Amino acid sequence: MSRRSSRSSTASSRPRTAGQPSRDIYLECQAAFLGHYDDLGDKIDSKEDLILLLQQTGRNPTSKSVAKYWTPRTESMTFEDFVDVCSREPVTSEEELLKAFHKIDLNGDGYISLDELYKIMTTKGEKMSKDEVKDIIDEVDENKDGKLDYKEFAKMVLSTTEEYKKLALRNLEKREKNRKLHGEITPRKDKDELSLGSQMSVGSSASDWRQSSPEVSPAPSPDRRLSMHSARNASQERRLSKQSVLDETSALSKRRSSTLSHMSNDDYSKPSPRVSTNSISKGGRSKEPTNLKDWPMVQSKGTFFLEDSSIISHVYTLNLTEDSDVWISIQPLKIGESGEALDGTFIDTALFVIDEDDNSFVAFTETKDIRGKYGLRCNMTKGKYLLIPFTTGCRLKPKKETAMKEAKLIMKEKGDKIVLTRGFKKALEDIFEMADLDGNRLLSREEFNWYNMRTSGEEVADDEWSVVEDNIELDKGQITLAGFIKLNEMEAEDNEGDTEDLWITLSAMGFNKSLLLDEACPFLLKVYTQKCSDPELEVSALKSNKDTLDKASCQLALTKGEAKKVKAIKDVMIYQYINDHRALIVVENKSKTKIKMSLDCNKTRNGVSHTGSMIATVIVPAQTSVVGHHILPLNDGSDLNVICEESVLK
Repeated sequence: MSRRSSRSSTASSRPRTAGQPSRDIYLECQAAFLGHYDDLGDKIDSKEDLILLLQQTGRNPTSKSVAKYWTPRTESMTFEDFVDVCSREPVTSEEELLKAFHKIDLNGDGYISLDELYKIMTTKGEKMSKDEVKDIIDEVDENKDGKLDYKEFAKMVLSTTEEYKKLALRNLEKREKNRKLHGEITPRKDKDELSLGSQMSVGSSASDWRQSSPEVSPAPSPDRRLSMHSARNASQERRLSKQSVLDETSALSKRRSSTLSHMSNDDYSKPSPRVSTNSISKGGRSKEPTNLKDWPMVQSKGTFFLEDSSIISHVYTLNLTEDSDVWISIQPLKIGESGEALDGTFIDTALFVIDEDDNSFVAFTETKDIRGKYGLRCNMTKGKYLLIPFTTGCRLKPKKETAMKEAKLIMKEKGDKIVLTRGFKKALEDIFEMADLDGNRLLSREEFNWYNMRTSGEEVADDEWSVVEDNIELDKGQITLAGFIKLNEMEAEDNEGDTEDLWITLSAMGFNKSLLLDEACPFLLKVYTQKCSDPELEVSALKSNKDTLDKASCQLALTKGEAKKVKAIKDVMIYQYINDHRALIVVENKSKTKIKMSLDCNKTRNGVSHTGSMIATVIVPAQTSVVGHHILPLNDGSDLNVICEESVLK
């Protein structure tokens, strides 16, 4: 006996609610359950299947609610567990749906655009294809005006739920008829289990329950003779029964459950910006809002720096004083040799939005345009968020050491006067542009402090700032480009022509010995807010964020990726989040033991991994998830085709 079957699930160990579930609830649960499983003795073995079954009974619980029933220790649920959950969770009402739609009806006119509907349904909950969304749109947009009357749409969603229930019940009746034709006796439940299970007739309808006795009529005797005609019909129905359930209800079920999952109360009621990531598609092709010039905007530059074997970057705090529709973009800046490779590919400059309160993943920039700009649109509630820039390391990586001629930084003129070379001044101009975070062509004390933290590891003390104020001319209390170059001339003079400290500065800022910027990537971050008139964006750190980014990457894959069970080992899943410009592969280990796996992506076409090899070996501790591969196209102009083969290592 497997560990799963020998161990009771967490759900079944919970105390039951007082009283028994209604007969209608039991019948709906049985119809939904047998639409997916062959027998009531089968078990629900994943949280995703539980959610789908709940949706098909008209329930759309929040993630928080589901977590109460399917905890990290839950391995499976029985049919009785499922009935218990349904008796606790209310059916989604029209009022709740309208409330959810109202959250994205920004002008309150009772309509949402069909484009917005498409964006929502291809990003949230169970992803829908373009054709599936088009079917829904064609069904509800009668006058072809591109708007959706969501009151009518809510009615359609709920009516689709009822249609699914009726179809499931009809197929349940067919199933019972087949049993009777073959003389099969419906298994009875033990007395200590849910008593309704042994009292009801599975062939009855919900209305029959109110009129008839709960006693089950005796099943036909096993030796009952069948006519040739009835036998042929029974045989045919038996062969088609399961398939007809799937064929007849799959499209209907997917459309209804996907619609509800997109409009989950989890997304619209709690204080999280995940209320509506309404411009992200799986392929990342959605466009930014067309009226951005009318939205308040804050921006900042920043830089990814290579440091030993890690990548560090500026980190930002975003403060919203009002709920708002938000567009966030981040793109590489062409400064010196940075940002773009000779073949036209760009350093990937994506961004994670993190909840500052609990450090949890909120959203990710999934769109990308041809110039390497990543974007994200979502409705965000007021509050503070961490914006953490992210680059995979597929393209920004240490360069191989090659012999190169060291550029001259200084020259001596008559009288041994030290002057900076033209090449060094050009590098300093690039550094000044990188350090000028707000882009006003001046360095404030705060900006100069971040620069000093990067190059020396120390903050600028008051006496050091006084030296700056005493020796160079400032503009509105800030350092000009000319003043910045003069500070470096003063340093060269103080060191009597020794350039060691100057090279430390250049190296820290990502320049090589030929004064090329090849180990850093500057970027520009912009935040537009439609409703918030005074958004605040400030640099809060300059550091490595590997642990936070790894955790967020795992949450992204588990939330939006496609799951696949690892056949060779129990309780291990592979999640693949793939679009046209990136792939993320994560291993989730739900077992109690550490595992070691090989993720072989050698058959991938036009791909490069952040690991430096298309074969990654990952060690995944018990009850954790680990990133296996970040994969980007070798050439942005060609399709990325990811193939990953996993194997368990001993």
